[in-house]
Amino acid sequence: MLQLIYEDASYVAINKPNGLLVHRTRIAEEKKEFALQMLRDQLGYHLYPVHRLDRGTSGVLLFAKTPEAATPIYKAFEEKQVDKTYFAIVRGYTPEAATVDSPIKPDKDHKNKAPQDAVTHYKRLATVELPIPVGRYQTSRYSLISISPETGRMHQIRKHCAHIRHYIVGDKRHGDWRHNKMFLEELESPYLLLHAANLYFTHPFTGKNVSIKAQMPKNLLRLCYRFGWGDVLQQQEVLPQPVPVIPG
Repeated sequence: MLQLIYEDASYVAINKPNGLLVHRTRIAEEKKEFALQMLRDQLGYHLYPVHRLDRGTSGVLLFAKTPEAATPIYKAFEEKQVDKTYFAIVRGYTPEAATVDSPIKPDKDHKNKAPQDAVTHYKRLATVELPIPVGRYQTSRYSLISISPETGRMHQIRKHCAHIRHYIVGDKRHGDWRHNKMFLEELESPYLLLHAANLYFTHPFTGKNVSIKAQMPKNLLRLCYRFGWGDVLQQQEVLPQPVPVIPG
């Protein structure tokens, strides 16, 4: 059963787990479970996706209950009126804060399309150096970052992190396989470490501000605690109350 984290007369949101597609696609016909169909079955009525998350990304996923509700919120996403916050663990020590302003080239399925403008802001929240060799280095360094994409291009955050060579751990397509392999074998972490933590917008019908937060998945929480980042998570208000004790 999918975890509901917000619902009103017009919209419903879930905390999407890692590995779940939003809806059926041409390149994933073999998959039998999709967030859209699962939530329809769970709630018993039709739903309309208004944005998307990559299969590997966890976190806030919003649906409209009617086509009339879908239109204004979809427009809000297009017009950059929806604020989004993500958390990710990336390779290396990033700058304290920076903006990546680099056009996104379409994937090979849309190679005839021109690159699209894309802007991503991020802040470094914490760092860790692990006594585990990766490649030619005897230790490995990682950062926990908060990410605020200004635009919403496909794979934007993953591509922009790759562009600045601070690859998101667990990203099999745009990441660094050596760090992915280390996290899998040494830290038992097989997932993409990218989480959509917060969605903030003005409700099209009530005019009220809506802030929807999604708890980090257990694997990401476990790693953050193992790396000594518990205090940082409390400051970011991404922990349930009371704060859980998660073994390393």
